[in-house]
Parts: sequence; C-alpha cells; structure tokens
Amino acid sequence: MSIRHSAKFRGGAAAVSVAVLAITMAGCGGGDDSKPKAAQSPSSNSQGAAPRSQEPSGSPAPTPTEVLATVNGENGMTLTINSAVRDAGGFLTVSGQLKNTGSQAFASTAAWRGNELNSSGASVAGVTLVDKAGKKRYYVLRDTDGRCLCTTGLTVIDAGQTVPFFAQFPVPPNNTTQVDFNLPTFATATIKISG
Repeated sequence: MSIRHSAKFRGGAAAVSVAVLAITMAGCGGGDDSKPKAAQSPSSNSQGAAPRSQEPSGSPAPTPTEVLATVNGENGMTLTINSAVRDAGGFLTVSGQLKNTGSQAFASTAAWRGNELNSSGASVAGVTLVDKAGKKRYYVLRDTDGRCLCTTGLTVIDAGQTVPFFAQFPVPPNNTTQVDFNLPTFATATIKISG
C-alpha cells in the first residue's frame, strides 16, 4: 500500500472512530429521568470563590430536644451542645449545632481543626474534653487513616446558617458525669454526660 492510500485509510478510520464514539456517547446520555438531579458540586464554583460547605460530612443532624450548653465564639458564631452520650462501644459522642448569627459569612474555621494538618482538613478535630476530677484531657478519636471521627468539611458558614456537628472521644470512667468541652475560638462549656 502506498503512502497516499495509507493516509486516506487512516483518515477514513479516524472518521469512523469519531462517528462510533459520538453514537456511543449519545447512548450514555440518557438515564432514569425519575431521579432528581444532584445539586451543583462545590468544585463548580466560579474561580476565586471560597468553597462553601452546605452539608458537612458526619452524622445526621441531631434532634435538638435538649440543650446542654450554649457558648459564643468570634464574629457571631454560637455553639449549642445537644447531647454527650456514652455508648456500648466505649465511645462518647458529643453532638450539637454551630450557628452563624452574624451578618456575614464566617470563614475562620481553620482554628477549629487544632493541629490537624492533612487527614481531616477543615473539621472540628481540635475539640477536646477535660475531666477535671480525673485530671485527664480527651482528644477526638481517629480512624485507621488518621481522619478524625468528627464533622469535616466546615469551610464557610453563611450568615444565618446552622450546621450540625459531632465528635467522638474515648469514654471517660463511669464515675465522670461532666466534662469541659473546648473548641478553639469558643468559650469553654461544661456539659453533663448521659448513658
């Protein structure tokens, strides 16, 4: 085959390949129209915009039936703790809500992660519990990859927005009934443990 015929063959093969690819991709575009479309991902924000965390990862939002403590932080942030529960697995789970009562978005969440650098990213990994009677400080538990067992993805909290949070700790002894909850930038809250 001459070079001229090879070039024609390659050009024709490329055209056929493009046509087959276009037909295949058109077939992939359909789907089950009964499912609602997913919300726009944070990665599609316009350039220069700070990523917003509308739904931090972690456990579902607690049902705020009880308020153990409410403390204020900087720039209108309020922390409400709704529960501190021992479970059979040897954990103490503290959950509640963070609310931005200010008039502007709050983006100074980096302090909340404490000394956390990579594994958990923007999170409440910097929270600690202090058992004054037992003279012990408890840090947030980690999984086998070093990520905190706590709410992550807290980068920006819009004005008026409330987001749930949780953090799991090693369980204090049964005779410890209250601990001090410390999240950087917030006042210390003394909370009662149940369970």
